[in-house]
Amino acid sequence: MLDRIPEVQALLRERSLDAWLLYDFKGQNPTATSAMALQGHMLTRRWAYLIPSEGEPTLLVHAIEVGSMPKKPGRVATYAGWKAFHDAMKALLASRGRVAMEYCPMGAIPYLSRVDAGTLELVRSFGVEVVSSADLVQHFLCVLDDWQIESHVRAAKAMDRCRESAYDFVRKEVRAGRPPLEADVQRVMMESFAKDGIVTDHPPIVAVNAHAGDPHYVPGRTPTPVREGDLLLLDLWGKENHPRAVHADITWMAFVGKEPSARHREVWDVVAGGRDVGVERVRQASAKGERLEGWMVDRAVRDYIDSKGFGERFVHRTGHNIDAAHVHGDGANLDDFETHDTRTLVPGLCFSVEPGVYLPEFGIRSEIDVVLLKDGPKIFTSVQKEIVALLG
Repeated sequence: MLDRIPEVQALLRERSLDAWLLYDFKGQNPTATSAMALQGHMLTRRWAYLIPSEGEPTLLVHAIEVGSMPKKPGRVATYAGWKAFHDAMKALLASRGRVAMEYCPMGAIPYLSRVDAGTLELVRSFGVEVVSSADLVQHFLCVLDDWQIESHVRAAKAMDRCRESAYDFVRKEVRAGRPPLEADVQRVMMESFAKDGIVTDHPPIVAVNAHAGDPHYVPGRTPTPVREGDLLLLDLWGKENHPRAVHADITWMAFVGKEPSARHREVWDVVAGGRDVGVERVRQASAKGERLEGWMVDRAVRDYIDSKGFGERFVHRTGHNIDAAHVHGDGANLDDFETHDTRTLVPGLCFSVEPGVYLPEFGIRSEIDVVLLKDGPKIFTSVQKEIVALLG
């Protein structure tokens, strides 16, 4: 982002903002860390970076970390003691009326409420009005370029290979009378990632039957075999090992047998139908040039699933942003449940669409990724049409 300072300043002026103040202490604001490309650097003191709507940016850094802070555009100011920090912040913000920070009123979007309350109090004590940087973050950190979209496409293909390696392993072991543990399937999937050069922040979710009814189940808590007759959920995400590469994130359902039950198919049809309703909502808005906010897509999907009698069993948002830094990115989420996300879905964003229905005896989720382009939504992850019958 720092190679686009003039563009940042133009948008600040367009939004009648005097500055964007990036601030962090020991990684509490990962958005600022990403914006400043500071991932992996050891910084243990408070720092701030002010991008004014006009003029030169200023980096404020502790005196003992001037050398360890990578060089950034603009001038450098230092401090040591707490009083010097307050004085430096006051000078930095002098004559700044409206300043954007990683903050959301009432914590409405916690994914962007990164700055602690005390620091906000300090900034406001200088007569500054603090507004949310949400739109700036989305524009400069979440909109993907062509290379990043291509990296997402490659990651999507790797996810398909990983999924199929898991299916092949389960088929082979079950047919041989050696039902593998969920953790064994997870291990095979991680080996597939390693073969493809894919990195992930967490191993895939492998869950059978009632475990699939726990949206964030972790294999290995209770050693559980994958047997013939089981319903199997695989949730996997990963990216190429490059700082600008973008994740792919998918969930697929399989039945370890010849044919899933009628109940399985009933719930699958509801979940897949909700998924498709969400994509169509994006497609229609794009075709008409309508402003579409994240909550609107979630509401369309949630209303559909509720109309089928499973609304109370859909216990999470419809989808999350995916950006270069995180599989759960800082852009607009498809959410009118956990939050009311009013951020606009703009061209260049990538996000998941992943409704689920979670029952005591089993759960079903279908997850795809959508890249919103100027000519409409594009899906580069494979779209599951029916539950895969592994022994069919």
